[in-house]
Amino acid sequence: MSEGRTVVRAPAKVNLYLAVGGCRADGYHDVDTVLQTISLSDEVVLEDAPELTVTTEPDLDLPAEENLAYRAAQALGLAVARDPRVAIRIVKRIPAQAGLGGASSDAAAVLLGLAHRWGLGADALPRLTEVAATLGADVPFFLGAGTALLTGRGDVLDSVLPTPALDLAIVRPPVPVPTGAAYAAFDRMPSETVPGPAALVSACETGDPARVADALFNNMTAASVGLVPEVGDALAFLQDEPGVLGAAMAGSGSAVFAVCDSADAAHTVVSRATARGLWGATARTVAAGVTVTEGE
Repeated sequence: MSEGRTVVRAPAKVNLYLAVGGCRADGYHDVDTVLQTISLSDEVVLEDAPELTVTTEPDLDLPAEENLAYRAAQALGLAVARDPRVAIRIVKRIPAQAGLGGASSDAAAVLLGLAHRWGLGADALPRLTEVAATLGADVPFFLGAGTALLTGRGDVLDSVLPTPALDLAIVRPPVPVPTGAAYAAFDRMPSETVPGPAALVSACETGDPARVADALFNNMTAASVGLVPEVGDALAFLQDEPGVLGAAMAGSGSAVFAVCDSADAAHTVVSRATARGLWGATARTVAAGVTVTEGE
């Protein structure tokens, strides 16, 4: 049993490969994706409290009960018959509604942080993963490795991949892409042949940034750009910048990211993006999901 406070790093993700298929009978879509955690991260702090509360900095103007981190604490408490009387404070650095997985990562961080505080041990990971799967397709991924190929609805782990060392520039236009609307727009578009993840998987295995950049793929891009043309503008901006090896959209947007040939190039791209009024951040790929950083 841990006392005091527990701090968990909750990394963002990008999709190095995303191929969305048809709508399934359960209402979800078939998805093949290679997810990659990155150094851009939220900080999730848990401390004992009389009751479960969630606050965010800055304030997301979202009722606590609707925050996925709150639901994660409730779900794990129910699964292990514990009362999650804890104050959760989330320092947000991952922009919301950007396709970067911030809410899912925060939820996974709460699961890991509570497991640590309650002394559940490493053998609790299967239970944590089961609970995570009830919260969203991406949440289980954040409990594990930094690079992985997932199938099903994007929630079935196919294989863990080597993490390529990549310097990234991430840019987000000011207009969000509503996820539901993006998928509805995708469903109205004619189906297209997708290349399959083999080239991207092979590129990760070699660790060559140029090969990874060349294999980037996201077939949601046209649908999201049709809804929010600013996403296409941001993507075109990245593709034209010196030092950019390749660029793609994160999830269904609105963030886009570039694989750059150096950290200096990534910093330059972000500086030029912010001068244009865009949000921007540099990041590196990381080989882990959510991680307890304090209170161990």
